[in-house]
Amino acid sequence: MRAVIIEDEKPAAEKLIKAIQKTQSAIEIAAVLNSIKTSVDWLQQNPMPDLLFMDIELSDGLSFKIFEKVNISSPVIFCTAFDEYWQEAFEHNSIDYLLKPVKQDKLETALNKYDKLKQHFASSFQHLMQWQQQPAGTGYKKRFLVKRGLDYITVRTEDIAYFYATHKLVCMVDNKNQKFILDQSLADIEKQLDPSQFYRVNRKYLVQLTAIKKIKTYPKSKLQLEIEPVVNEEVIVSQENVAAFKEWMGS
Repeated sequence: MRAVIIEDEKPAAEKLIKAIQKTQSAIEIAAVLNSIKTSVDWLQQNPMPDLLFMDIELSDGLSFKIFEKVNISSPVIFCTAFDEYWQEAFEHNSIDYLLKPVKQDKLETALNKYDKLKQHFASSFQHLMQWQQQPAGTGYKKRFLVKRGLDYITVRTEDIAYFYATHKLVCMVDNKNQKFILDQSLADIEKQLDPSQFYRVNRKYLVQLTAIKKIKTYPKSKLQLEIEPVVNEEVIVSQENVAAFKEWMGS
């Protein structure tokens, strides 16, 4: 499980990390963020974590402002020294509200609650997940079942902009720039999709035709693609793949 901590006091963040690892050593702390700005930037550029630990009063404002700028689907455990925000917290994905200093038994109870909710929804959707793994009647996948927080939602293939591989994970990005982690390889996903609509432009990216907004020439007879939603790196079609890519684009 991947978790992110949003906390502007370094000693409090370090203490929380130790408490989390003592309770569930398998939890990976993907990032520790110390402000609204850094939190918004990180959440917009990375797949949504499974769980958020969030302080409320940060150096640049209340953490509730993060929800105004990012579509957060993860459940949140709020950890704060103030008790007056509890009602508003439960309007923002909260599954628990812990007062500082966070007590070990309270943290364990909160994480147990998360595990029980996760198991409940996983069990409820198991049959739907199995059904979604089967290609549609045309032979190509019509939708993907993905996890958003504790829930599962379906995303239609026509609403997908691209898939990309990063750090041994495969992420799907839809037209609204929402990111979801998949448990399949790019090669397996490619086999399920209509090849007239999706193209494996390189080892890292599998792109929907409608997501390609501009094609530019690139040194050494390569091509550079501009895709939407925008990515923070160059998407290059190799020289060896240029001819096949042009044929696909013109077919």
